[in-house]
Amino acid sequence: MDLSDFVRKLRAGEGEPPGVVEACHRQPPRPARLQPFPDWVEPRLKSAVEARGIVELYSHQRQAADLLHARRDVVVATGTASGKSLCYHLPVLDGLVREGLDARALYVFPTKALARDQMAELERLLLGVGRPDLTVAVYDGDTPPPIRQALRDRGALVLTNPHMLHAGILPNHTKWQGLFAGLRTIVVDELHTLSGIYGSHVANVLRRLQRICRHYGSNPVFCGASATISNPGEHGKRLFERPVEVVDEDGSPRGAKHFLFLNPRLLSEASGLRVPASEAARQLGGELLQSGLQTIFFARSRNGTEVLLKYLRDEAGKRHVDQQQVAGYRGGYLPELRRKIERGLRDGSIKTVVSTSALELGVDIGSLDVCVLVGYPGTVSSTFQRAGRVGRRTQESAVVFVARSAAMDQYLMHDPGYLFDAPREQVSIDPDNAIILTNHVRCAAFELPFADGDGFGQAPGVADVLTFLAQDLGVLVHQGGRWHYASDTYPAEGVSLNAADLDNVTIQDVESRKVLAEIDRPSAIVEVHQGAIYGLQGETYLVERLDWHDRRAFVRKVDADYYTEADTETEVRVLRIDETQPHAGYDAHRGEVHVSTLAKAFKKIKFYSRENVGIGDINLPPEEFDTEACALALRPELVARLGLQRGGEASCLHGVGELLQGLVPLFLHVDPGDVRVLAEVLHPHFEAPTLVLYDRVPCGVGLAERLFHTHREILRAALGVAEKCRCRSGCPGCIGPAPSLGNRSKSVAVAILRAMLAESR
Repeated sequence: MDLSDFVRKLRAGEGEPPGVVEACHRQPPRPARLQPFPDWVEPRLKSAVEARGIVELYSHQRQAADLLHARRDVVVATGTASGKSLCYHLPVLDGLVREGLDARALYVFPTKALARDQMAELERLLLGVGRPDLTVAVYDGDTPPPIRQALRDRGALVLTNPHMLHAGILPNHTKWQGLFAGLRTIVVDELHTLSGIYGSHVANVLRRLQRICRHYGSNPVFCGASATISNPGEHGKRLFERPVEVVDEDGSPRGAKHFLFLNPRLLSEASGLRVPASEAARQLGGELLQSGLQTIFFARSRNGTEVLLKYLRDEAGKRHVDQQQVAGYRGGYLPELRRKIERGLRDGSIKTVVSTSALELGVDIGSLDVCVLVGYPGTVSSTFQRAGRVGRRTQESAVVFVARSAAMDQYLMHDPGYLFDAPREQVSIDPDNAIILTNHVRCAAFELPFADGDGFGQAPGVADVLTFLAQDLGVLVHQGGRWHYASDTYPAEGVSLNAADLDNVTIQDVESRKVLAEIDRPSAIVEVHQGAIYGLQGETYLVERLDWHDRRAFVRKVDADYYTEADTETEVRVLRIDETQPHAGYDAHRGEVHVSTLAKAFKKIKFYSRENVGIGDINLPPEEFDTEACALALRPELVARLGLQRGGEASCLHGVGELLQGLVPLFLHVDPGDVRVLAEVLHPHFEAPTLVLYDRVPCGVGLAERLFHTHREILRAALGVAEKCRCRSGCPGCIGPAPSLGNRSKSVAVAILRAMLAESR
């Protein structure tokens, strides 16, 4: 079955369809816009690239390469699989081939997998030009000591990630003098992932990097590569703190792409319950397994990935298809397994892969035919990143969105224009956040002393930060017109760029004693607790013991007919109120809170039928942290006037929380995951309906304080969005879809906002 037959049969509902195609959208093909190689490319390099089958460049590749060769800072923001890597490979390798170690380069990738994928391509090109002597290698936590030493001594091109740059390279810059003295180009890939708190940290890491470069006399040019976002120039300028040229006219070809919105069969009209999306995906996968079409399934979680992988392998067995052609891919797999799967996708030995967002980024997995989204990924940008994994170049492809019963998914079934008409999301950062900035100035002072009058990139108030570090924290000494680091601590170790820095739990087979995988600590409490079923490449393992102290889970392979799901409860307890503002109908409070997430029990869920076949207790300590919060507690008179004592009406406060959750990141320039908004119908501390907005960063980074002082602006914006939205009862564009909150949810939510914004008495 070819792709056209697959699309036609699915649309027509032939055979035993897994659901109904509610809507279709066809993205037309686009021809390539080609240009010749520039004259400045070294002839041997040109020949090596041509030997890879590239005899001309796409227009955006030529434009970006010319700008970088002319020493201009560039951000390339074109589609997935548009060949962004060659934009910077050409000028970087041209300099290396001509000048050797006098033209070094540093590549910064968000993940280890991306860095190692790019390293293989660079090695092939350097071998093709006859310069295997130029050392290209990845510097990360997995790099062996001999390779680390070779990179420090004679590394021509170093590939790393923000965490290693922050804690491994910059604090030890004296060991990297050759790299920094000869550094000509810095490439920062997947720029769109550098958002919110994490992006704000990385922007300060880049400030430290540029400061060290100046110390060694180099002034490298920057190249950023990004998915299609709405503000690539603004984001690049904020990260690099220099004007950038934006290259966003995509010259790569694109085959026709069919988007099909598949709604699983309805089980109950009253509740809106449908056949699970995983079951519909299994049925769809059965047809695809026999079609010969190479397919990628994107699941929303690691557990969902392993469950669907088991279903598809079982389906392959029933249809006499080699089960080894079906693989899973997610975080936690060991590097050797991930490389094996990537090779299988490129050479065609793996026909079907089930992945989390791990394959959303630009790891080379070849050219696939069909992408199946099992549930909405959460953002428009992420949706198109995943869709971009299929149909490279002129190849026709299909994207099937399999909906869950969730309100957002059902909304998109009936209004797919939300995806195609909405602009791409903006990416925002705030590198001058007081706490983040102070932490990185401290790290920078450890690396090099500050002289009086020195700046730190374009950050304001650096002199005040230095004074605070000296007089209040006692980690700096001011002497002879310079600020010297004077503490015995290693500051970078105490500054986490994001939660990914938390220590991992290794998963070990009790029989072979081999380490099978790893998992981050917060996820371990719900996925590898004692009694859990841990899925790995379609196999099931029973967790016999979790050694929480040593961070090790011991598992045994079993033939289980069920998987497990843990139930968690999050409690936000007020520790201290530092400030209160009275307003009409509510009081705003700012203070310290304690956030506790506890996994109490787990369910055993039978494969396929999803029947609950047992429960078990989880006896693990909660994941806890103290942070800062802003709480908006409604007054009794407002509660009485709006009738919020009634359960159904009070639940409309959740609609207000939903709307605020979407708007807060825009006002604070943070990532949606950096702030959490909770709507409590009756908060135990305030004994009133309350909206709690808290930093999801341990100790907080000042977001709650900013919310405390600017929350009315956000409330006004929320009211404006709700009033201007043309929906009757609620939709994802305002307070959330009506089915989840009731038919009067929008009118009550608007009434709450209007009352809160009335003039203060």
